[in-house]
Amino acid sequence: MAKPVLLLALCILPALALATRPLRKPLIVQGRVYCDTCLAGFETSASNYIAGAKVRLECKNRNTMQLLYSKEGTTDSTGTYKITVTEDHEDQLCDALLVSSPQGDCAKVSPGRERARVILTNYNGMASETRFANAMGFTKEEPAAGCANVLKQYQEFDNED
Repeated sequence: MAKPVLLLALCILPALALATRPLRKPLIVQGRVYCDTCLAGFETSASNYIAGAKVRLECKNRNTMQLLYSKEGTTDSTGTYKITVTEDHEDQLCDALLVSSPQGDCAKVSPGRERARVILTNYNGMASETRFANAMGFTKEEPAAGCANVLKQYQEFDNED
């Protein structure tokens, strides 16, 4: 009876110790927040980046969807946010989420651009500690002047040979 218990303890205790250890090098979640001035649904040459936007990083249990981790960040003058994460979230679903925009005329969340999935573990073969999240965006209520010309750049022409 003692040998199976000892064997079980030797297998489980190291795994538990590793699961609760902080990362040697913290991970950095980095992304940008933009204002979709042309209501295109994506970044264009007319988009501008929002300083002072609030972003939240959330990690949830992949089975129960219970919130396990949450941390907020703010964008700098270039619209870039960096959130430092000191724990491993290997088996969790982690997303960067838009919280708020300081620009009153560009504070509506762009549908489909309100979150960005990030993988927060060192056990996936990535050499860098920086995890880049897709850009997230807010939209204006009305398109800015000159947007028709900007959007023409993105049109596809089927008749070109």
